Amino acid sequence: MTEGQSSVGGDLFGMVLDLYPINRSITGDGVRQTLARIAQDIPLQLHEVPTGTPVLDWEVPREWNARAARIEDMQGRILVDFADNNLHLVSYSMPVDRVLSRDELARHVHTLPDQPALVPYRTAYYAESWGFCLSHALWESMRDESYRVVIDASLEPGSLTYGEWLIPGESADEVLISAHCCHPSLANDNLSGLAVATHLARRMASRKRRLSYRFLFTPATVGAITWLARNEDVVPRIRHGLILSCVGDRGGFHYKQSRQGDALVDRAVAHVLKLRSPSYSLLPFGPFGYDERQYCSPGYNLPVGCFMRSPNGTFPEYHTSADNLDLVSPEAMADSLDTLTAILELLDDNRLYERLDGRGEPQLGRRGLYRAISGQKEAGGVTQLALLWVLNLADGRHTLLDMAERAQMSFGEIKAAADLVAEAGLILEAAR
Repeated sequence: MTEGQSSVGGDLFGMVLDLYPINRSITGDGVRQTLARIAQDIPLQLHEVPTGTPVLDWEVPREWNARAARIEDMQGRILVDFADNNLHLVSYSMPVDRVLSRDELARHVHTLPDQPALVPYRTAYYAESWGFCLSHALWESMRDESYRVVIDASLEPGSLTYGEWLIPGESADEVLISAHCCHPSLANDNLSGLAVATHLARRMASRKRRLSYRFLFTPATVGAITWLARNEDVVPRIRHGLILSCVGDRGGFHYKQSRQGDALVDRAVAHVLKLRSPSYSLLPFGPFGYDERQYCSPGYNLPVGCFMRSPNGTFPEYHTSADNLDLVSPEAMADSLDTLTAILELLDDNRLYERLDGRGEPQLGRRGLYRAISGQKEAGGVTQLALLWVLNLADGRHTLLDMAERAQMSFGEIKAAADLVAEAGLILEAAR
């Protein structure tokens, strides 16, 4: 890792470290605190959508906030404490203050018998219930007849909060980057996604842009549905999109394709990963997973894929207390950020060109574009072969990515060649 990557990796990890203690859910003050931290780095526009607002086939739920939760024995000793680990409380648990038998309590306890030292992550968003998550080893040691349960939480009318930042480009056509902000202390899923998305937004804002970029930080499922319901006028402008999740672990890259399967974003990701990553996998679309299933629902069918390292549900730490700060690394997050930057730069630079005069091969020598030795590199690292491919396929129908795929060359080689022949006045950018 270079010195620059090391510095960026440290910044990314520092952001994860800041966000890790916050208790997040699909609504509530934890989401607001999270977005406020992101807003220290980028100028987020925050939206509050009131409880009960119809959003497509859903409505915005009541707002949930938890202040304390614990299980005590009858001597008052605290055995399980939400203050120690926010995964202990099932998200959206109702308030409780009761004494229960162990058998009664067992109906509200979640453990992982196959991973007895870990605490699972569980939710009860749309069911009026409550529960605790604890290690199976601890639960097995709790053999008293009765326990006191206290949950100091509120579930009442409020709002759903999400943040977005639109970075305008020369075109109104947009690239959508979305990351979910509803998981509590889970570092890879999805604090890594929030940190990488934030730094990616800063990078794109600092460069000259043809496309516009919309960065969304929403609660999963209902947050994306809420955004879609409120932005029917924006949806037609989305030309490419990526969901970012689980981008901080040390696994190889995985990309879940959009519902379209062959959208430009699908091809761009595949092209970049083939060149940058020794081990990567392309996964077909399926109607499960993260918010790609909302953006790719049949009424929208947007070209939105999901970019990951280890996919959700495939690593043993997933949705457990082992998805902690040890699971994510500065190096992996910096690598994810650089790879995503390359993908967005490809999408932004993927121009369509047309020869000014397409009859025959132009005379390259008098334009300083030719060397007699076939394949010798020109100034700027451009090969004669790349020049010839660009000149042959610049017909107003082949984009630079089309050319790179057809020539089996890197996008960077083809773009460099196109820049040279454009400067020589042989090609012009064509209207799409």
